[in-house]
Amino acid sequence: MNEFPRRSVSSLQTRRAFVRNLALGSAFVGSGAAGNLAAQIGEATKGGERKLGVALMGLGYYASGELGPNLLETKLCRLAGVVTGSREKGAKWSRQYGFPEKNIWNYDTLHEIAGNPDIDIVYVVTPNGLHAEHVAKVAAAGKHVICEKPMANSARDCDAMIAACRKANVKLSVGYRLHFDPNHIELDRLARERDFGLLNRMSGEFSWTFTDRAWRIEKALSGGGPLMDVGIYVIQAACRGAMGQPVAVTARELPKTNPTLFNEVEEAIEWTMEFPGGVTCEASSSYARNADRFRAEGPKGWIQFAPAYDYRGIETATSRGPMSFPVVHQQALQMDDFASCVLTGRDSPVPGSMGRDHMAIIEAIYRSAAEGGRRTEVRRG
Repeated sequence: MNEFPRRSVSSLQTRRAFVRNLALGSAFVGSGAAGNLAAQIGEATKGGERKLGVALMGLGYYASGELGPNLLETKLCRLAGVVTGSREKGAKWSRQYGFPEKNIWNYDTLHEIAGNPDIDIVYVVTPNGLHAEHVAKVAAAGKHVICEKPMANSARDCDAMIAACRKANVKLSVGYRLHFDPNHIELDRLARERDFGLLNRMSGEFSWTFTDRAWRIEKALSGGGPLMDVGIYVIQAACRGAMGQPVAVTARELPKTNPTLFNEVEEAIEWTMEFPGGVTCEASSSYARNADRFRAEGPKGWIQFAPAYDYRGIETATSRGPMSFPVVHQQALQMDDFASCVLTGRDSPVPGSMGRDHMAIIEAIYRSAAEGGRRTEVRRG
């Protein structure tokens, strides 16, 4: 086990005092009070306490287009460094976000982050196939970890990541931003309070047109095709609607329209998830068309999102009429919630175990498709 960088005990206790009474994850996810989270964080930080330092590991589109800008909106954490293979790119980020160039690391010098008190959290945003290695290295450096979804390329890798963080006594969370979006929190509420009865029939699709060769279709780095990339959002939504995990799946891979491009991974796939109590979800994901929807139905009504999984602009309709929620900075809320977890010691509402469960579902889907659509049970950890 590695030691944490030394900090003043009084400083840490003072910061904890500002947030110890917040239930940011449980209250936010449980009540759907998206506006309350921002208000609570604002109250907690009135004293001007130091924000926790976040280092982004991997500076591709998601980091540059979403995480970096969202870290300008956070209240409990800030961008304090980067890990990148390009020193030039790191220097550009340093100038843009105002952190010192000493807080630029590459993948070979990552271990040096252990001695830097500016960094409390590392957000791993590298290709899926590298997550297990990178999370283990971050944990060994004594830093808390957010790992982008999907958590890894296999449930076995997820288990190793969870074990590494447990051994290092650091927290691990998965980058499930939609857990902090008020539209999807309404789905949680409906599932819990059963306004529409048991949500026993669900359907969803997340697809986009992929035309260029990139790491997302290289199996060693991606683990699979659209199912790993965006189909996981449908899995996540269905598990929220069912308030649990599926017991079995059936799946089939669709014929490829571009077998040259998609020579390593599926181009499109359809699957059915069976949950306890007769609850089902019909789902699909493709790199050959565009779709963005989710629907959950019960005996007394329904809710649907279209678009369903976007960073902004999710639209919600129900059998009782349309619903309107405030547009939020999903990733800012997600990262602030994790910072609160670090400060208060509470568990993340999107922990590594959740990422592991979702990876087990994905593995079952791939096994079913490979075996001609055979009903396949989801293996539990």
